[in-house]
Amino acid sequence: MNFSKTAGSDLSSNAPKDVRLYLYYANQCDPRKCSGKKLVKFDLARQYENIGETPRGAILMDPTAEQALSRADSLKKGIIVLDCSWEHAEEMFPMLEKFDLQRRALPYLLAANPVNFGRPFRLNSAEAFAAALYIMGRKEQAEKVMSKFNWGHSFFELNEEPLKDYAAAKNSTEVVEAQSLYIDFD
Repeated sequence: MNFSKTAGSDLSSNAPKDVRLYLYYANQCDPRKCSGKKLVKFDLARQYENIGETPRGAILMDPTAEQALSRADSLKKGIIVLDCSWEHAEEMFPMLEKFDLQRRALPYLLAANPVNFGRPFRLNSAEAFAAALYIMGRKEQAEKVMSKFNWGHSFFELNEEPLKDYAAAKNSTEVVEAQSLYIDFD
């Protein structure tokens, strides 16, 4: 018998390998306050300043996407978050349409970061990564991401029920149905 490790396997643990996290940094915010840069500093995400260098087929967290993120999506290529100012988001995301990425939106969640605390859909980069990981069944990695922020626990406290419901959904349609419990579209 050959017990040597093969690429992508870990004989010492049955835990799934961490999802690769990619930060497309648009250089629009104060790097000292940037949650995405902090994740890069702790080697939890890899930074790119050119979206063309990010892995093809990865999931791009995009609030303008028509499909919600769900467990039906593949994490094989990783998750990309665009780190830009919310003031420029509407002009930034359409520029990314030409790239071969799985564009997915996060469902209704409240921000816990100090800048946008309590505001729906105004997550910072770390919160977007954590929400995506949690929804995709990677709660431990989501908690590791948010552990780098003294307010990180608040994100999970504010969104406890919605995150559980979204994580239980099998596909995008079920995520949107779960979201309707928390937001009124009328």
